[in-house]
Amino acid sequence: MLPQVPRGTKDILPQEILAWQEIESKARSIFSIYNYSEIRTPVFENISLFKRALGDNTDIVKKQMFTFKQGDAQFVLRPEATASIARAYLDNNLGFGVKLRKLFYIGPMFRAERPQKGRMRQFHHIGVEAIGLTSPELDIEVIELADRLLKSFGVSGYKFIVNSLGCVNDKDKLASLLKRALAKRKKELCADCRARMSKNIFRVLDCKNEKCQDITRSLNIGQSHLCAGCKSHFDKVLAGLKRFGINYEIKEQLVRGLDYYSGVVFEVVHPGLGAQDALGAGGRYDYLFKELDNKEIGAVGFAFGEERLLLAMPQKEARAKLEVYIIGLGDEPTNKCLEIARDIRAAGISCDFDYSAGSLKSKLNEANKLGAKFVIIIGEDELNKGKVAVKFMQESRQEETAINNTVDFLKNKIEVKS
Repeated sequence: MLPQVPRGTKDILPQEILAWQEIESKARSIFSIYNYSEIRTPVFENISLFKRALGDNTDIVKKQMFTFKQGDAQFVLRPEATASIARAYLDNNLGFGVKLRKLFYIGPMFRAERPQKGRMRQFHHIGVEAIGLTSPELDIEVIELADRLLKSFGVSGYKFIVNSLGCVNDKDKLASLLKRALAKRKKELCADCRARMSKNIFRVLDCKNEKCQDITRSLNIGQSHLCAGCKSHFDKVLAGLKRFGINYEIKEQLVRGLDYYSGVVFEVVHPGLGAQDALGAGGRYDYLFKELDNKEIGAVGFAFGEERLLLAMPQKEARAKLEVYIIGLGDEPTNKCLEIARDIRAAGISCDFDYSAGSLKSKLNEANKLGAKFVIIIGEDELNKGKVAVKFMQESRQEETAINNTVDFLKNKIEVKS
């Protein structure tokens, strides 16, 4: 029996890949406009990186990491990219000589969780990290960049959910507020949340249990935990979002699921995705570098799930553009067709060749199935005349041109790729 694709993974087939390429191409173009450079990190890292960066009590570290050993070393398939990029930033001294390093990434991530619609065990992220500064204006730019991306993908109806966790002292104050408030209702919480209260109180706010969500919503936390500096930072970010007309809502329960977040955090939600409604998320993580290498470096970023984006984007048929299909009828005409195919491709025009045996009708049917715009036909008669027949498939008509003029003829009809 043929082995099946592993649960929680899928093959991205040729008829699907064009939509992925469109997302990635648009993202790369927009990132370059904002002066972000691409970075590619390994798909596996030492397990200690994610334990330190994400927190031992997060669901990702406790339940969702794919781990393996090589000799005495233990590794993990990366469950997210921010920790890897922070490690690469430090390893390669990417902050040398610049105040701000702006990076983007596109690639697969891995989490051993229950597969759901748009949420796989191998999934793909598009994201950015802006490392080096703590400016609220940088937070505004990052959120505005996320908004620009979604608009370029044709996604509508989404909303930004925002909050501020504040600095380390603010987070400690918020943790104390939560412990005191939730202690009065501890018996009403689910078993997981009762355990979380002693290990990591913020994880209670992430709970998907409806009763627990009702309890945390009733706390009315507000921004009372924020110091004057963090409150001013948050107010400036909110003013910037208003100035750019970005649709947002403040949600006091938003803390994000990873310990490294501080300051402004956000999610992008879409009503069309059901209960798992997040398209992406991000925020500030100014203390991650201190955790990794005892360095104080400001940073902010976000990531979108490509699978989630595809669910939210307008559905349209994506088809590769095959410009020319070449048919040779006979040995000598076929040899000449191979030469012409090489010349057409050298000119930057997409071209395929019919290698099959069969009738002209069957060959034209194949060209039609492939969506070719033009079909070049050379038989013995055409070869003797020094001509090629050019069929305009969408217009159901045919012209002739000289063999040595074929490429120029096509250039005049086709927008040639540079």
